[in-house]
Amino acid sequence: MRHGVRVGVDVGKARIGLARSDAHGLLAIPVETVGRDHSGSLDVARIVAVVAELDAVEVVVGLPLALSGNRTASTNDAVGFAELLARSLTVPVRLVDERLSTVAAQSALRSAGRKAKTQKPVIDQVAAVIILQHALDTERTLGTPAGTAVDLVRDQFPAGSPPAAAPNEGQPQR
Repeated sequence: MRHGVRVGVDVGKARIGLARSDAHGLLAIPVETVGRDHSGSLDVARIVAVVAELDAVEVVVGLPLALSGNRTASTNDAVGFAELLARSLTVPVRLVDERLSTVAAQSALRSAGRKAKTQKPVIDQVAAVIILQHALDTERTLGTPAGTAVDLVRDQFPAGSPPAAAPNEGQPQR
């Protein structure tokens, strides 16, 4: 297992949740929520700054697939955003299956007593924590990084075809 801080990213239509790992890659914790800038400059610049501030060694972006495993408009949006990040960063960017991460985040916040109205500011951060923790746990279990490197996305996933999930990916998030 590689050491160093990883940054988890949950890409949404209006907001982007960020999480980070500890230096040993064991535990994911929330960082912040970044407003989505569809011009792709302010949000990417903020994430690049966070990655630099944390001296991160990798960025993990959630890949939202339909429960069937098929691509959706959100999948294409996340892939495009991950590619923007990869072009802006000097560290690797990976896409990791995030099916049910938002549902799991909402459930966790509800269990913690957060009402739906007060969830909005943190739901994206919690989803990013779940995505990153899943990637860290998968890497620890399998001994290889979770998901798919962004620089391979175009070659491996022609437009319209679903990316293949890595072993243990696509399992319901807990």
